[in-house]
Amino acid sequence: MFRAMKLIGAAGATQLTGPEAVAMPTQGEICWIDLEDFDDKDLALLQQRFGFHRLAIEDCASRKQRPKIDEYDGHLFVVIHEISLGHSGAPQFEELAIFLDSRFIVTIHRKPIAAIQNSWKRTVEDPKRGDYGADYVFYLILDSLLDESFLVIDHLSDALLKVENQIIGKSDGTELSKLLRLKRAMVSVRRVLSGERDVVTILLRRQQPIISEKTGPFFRDAYDHVVRAYDQIDIERDLLGNAMDAYMSTISNRLNVVMKQLTILSAIFLPPTFITSFFGQNFSALPFDSRTVFGIEIFACFALPAAMLYWFYRRRWL
Repeated sequence: MFRAMKLIGAAGATQLTGPEAVAMPTQGEICWIDLEDFDDKDLALLQQRFGFHRLAIEDCASRKQRPKIDEYDGHLFVVIHEISLGHSGAPQFEELAIFLDSRFIVTIHRKPIAAIQNSWKRTVEDPKRGDYGADYVFYLILDSLLDESFLVIDHLSDALLKVENQIIGKSDGTELSKLLRLKRAMVSVRRVLSGERDVVTILLRRQQPIISEKTGPFFRDAYDHVVRAYDQIDIERDLLGNAMDAYMSTISNRLNVVMKQLTILSAIFLPPTFITSFFGQNFSALPFDSRTVFGIEIFACFALPAAMLYWFYRRRWL
């Protein structure tokens, strides 16, 4: 589904829908074309009317692109990702392909993206944003995507804190699986943020003519946001590693406690076992065969374990 927004200075924003909205902007006009839930015919129409490179169109159709930026004749092709929370609380990713020129911006995605909706709404409510150019619209999208990534990182941080409290407190045996799920989620988020950081870095270092001096400070602010998000997810990964070490130490300590208790129990029953096995031999001429000795044996079977329990208690082994 195509929709387009045309910005002409202070004249306001004009919104169009349908394939007829796909057209190069006229003189003095800024155009934003958004394509959602597309097929090959829609991509072919974009290639025909804007002259996009075939490789870039193929990347739009692919579902496994990493964040990147390619420079073509007169425009940039950028792939970034939306990081959002799924219904299960795990992060999910949606690719967003962007063609950026000084006069137009084309966004292509398969599913609805909150950053696109928010930026579209902000641009419609304040059409003077088009005075900055299409690059400023691109900044609005990028800034909204980064803001959403912070929410995901905060959610992962809260989930990690809950698991840590569970490790320290009463364990139910599910902590390791939760930690491994959090680890996979953090690695995926970090991989995306690493690529997006490289994209913003290239935009700042190459002194792209498409990025005007007026919008340069905004992209420097976006770079600060993506670096902060990347550093934060790195910190959470370190905390996750510490939590896994704490979990393994806790399991080892609990195992040691169990082994100590079993060892003490075995030691307590060792004297009665020895006495009953030695004097219970089937020999008619066994020494000490008298009722007095038998009473001593019975007394020892109870007294020795009691004495050992008292000694273990004084040694604080129990």
